[in-house]
Amino acid sequence: AGTEVGKVAEGIMARGELVPNEVVVGIISDRIEQPDVAKGYILDGFPRNVAQAEALDEMLKGKGTELDAVVELAVDDSILLNRIETRASETAGGARADDNAEALAKRLTVYHEQTAPLIAYYKGKGKLKTVDGMKDMDEVTRQIEAALGL
Repeated sequence: AGTEVGKVAEGIMARGELVPNEVVVGIISDRIEQPDVAKGYILDGFPRNVAQAEALDEMLKGKGTELDAVVELAVDDSILLNRIETRASETAGGARADDNAEALAKRLTVYHEQTAPLIAYYKGKGKLKTVDGMKDMDEVTRQIEAALGL
């Protein structure tokens, strides 16, 4: 978030809202052209809705490439809330600005309304790999590596 556009995006996320598609896709487009991502990259938490996925697909197509895979970490809402509350309590002074009850509820609502449809979108493209995020960290890591062929 060192750039001006990054600071704008950070403020929007702190309110539990989604950053406009053109801002995020532009950031990603610039970033994936850097030499250190020549062997590959992981987009964590993006895209968050079908419109972003379509914009990402279009941008990548313009570069003559596409996503290899999309990994879904499947976790129950109650477990997500517990994990985020634990993270907030364990990082005193360093907690994310959006680790509070109101922002958490808003993030889950936004997820169900806007992000969950990505499962069908990427499944339809044959890109979706689902990992059981309820397992312990070692098992989740193993499943992610297997899904990505690592």
